[in-house]
Amino acid sequence: MRPFFRPFLVVASLAASVAFASEGHADPSAPVVLGLAVILLVAKLAGDVAVRVGQPAVLGELLAGVVLGNLPLLGVHTFEPMAASPFLDMFARVGVIVLLFEVGLESTVAQMMKVGLSALLVAIIGVALPFALGFATTRLVLPGHPMTVALFIGATLTATSVGITARVLKDLERSQTPEARVILGAAVIDDVLGLVILAVVTGVIVASDAGGSLAVSDVLLTVGKAVGFLMGALVLGTRLSKRLFGLASLLKVRGVLLAFALGIAFLSSALADFIGLAPIVGAFAAGLVLEDVQYQDLVDREHHSLEELIHPIAGFLVPVFFVLMGMHTQLTSFAQPGVLGLAAALCLVAVVGKLASGLGVRGSAGASRLTVGIGMVPRGEVGLIFADLGSKLMTHGEPVVSPEVFSAVVAMVIVTTMVTPPALEWSMRRSA
Repeated sequence: MRPFFRPFLVVASLAASVAFASEGHADPSAPVVLGLAVILLVAKLAGDVAVRVGQPAVLGELLAGVVLGNLPLLGVHTFEPMAASPFLDMFARVGVIVLLFEVGLESTVAQMMKVGLSALLVAIIGVALPFALGFATTRLVLPGHPMTVALFIGATLTATSVGITARVLKDLERSQTPEARVILGAAVIDDVLGLVILAVVTGVIVASDAGGSLAVSDVLLTVGKAVGFLMGALVLGTRLSKRLFGLASLLKVRGVLLAFALGIAFLSSALADFIGLAPIVGAFAAGLVLEDVQYQDLVDREHHSLEELIHPIAGFLVPVFFVLMGMHTQLTSFAQPGVLGLAAALCLVAVVGKLASGLGVRGSAGASRLTVGIGMVPRGEVGLIFADLGSKLMTHGEPVVSPEVFSAVVAMVIVTTMVTPPALEWSMRRSA
């Protein structure tokens, strides 16, 4: 039997185990831990298959979830309780917070200040144009849907998954090229702008649901909250975290660095939610303000950087999110009128909008505009996070992103993630 088919045999064998364990057990944790076992094993096996065929592991995890979630079409209903489990959903929600915290840790304020004009222009174009194209496309393809749906789809298209591009650049040994510097710098700014837009759109939708209209004052208030929160995190967070870690270094127990870092991330997420922003905004801000110099004493004592300590936790929680997102993608949704057309249109404008961002590269940067544009295309995990938030956000008793629209967005994420690695490799070799 070829190795490619082994993950699917593992899925089939675990299905019987889950079905057996879900019956006759008084302990409610049994189905949850078995669900986690299935998700983690399937995620890693599918991720391995994806890497072997030249795709990022996250794509394998997502597609594994799509397979599990659509097995009822073949008469297999074993995994349906997993997709509806509120306990697994909570693991996924915490996983998203940890993921955005980890993304923030990989970026610094200094990087944002030094990326130059080219990266700034690439980020602005790469956010503004996809948002406009996504909004217009959704209104055109789904004219009967509320404007809030188009707003959220536009916000989702602003995302960029820098992790996928960074992995390809590293594999090609081109991480130090001008293109790489512009892409990575622009992606940091892109994350900040995208989260601000997400916060604004979410706030406007919530205000609209409460008051029945989209007031300019609501937009301005939400913009002020988002910008004020991020600026406050950068200014106050840097000072407070340095003092906090100074106190933490006085403790003699093990694991202080990880505990305090996650505590800051979770508190920041809760604060963001309290003022009406998405918790992931707080998690990203917390990661952005934490730098090695603030807790170097703890790093020296524990012999591990914060990134190294966070990685195993992310490796546990984040796959739960991706697999569950795939399980929520119903292939039958594409049979609904307009869904397949929306998916195709979103794929097109998602690629075009980010390719055009390469026009922001100035000549002095010495970077290929085409390569930079391709590097900004993948939506990956960031696009899924935005779509997932929309599926849970309610307006007038209905989710902003319906299951049908969610499936179209997932299709867009899959396509943009798949086309980037080979296209970027071709472009890099061509420019070389």
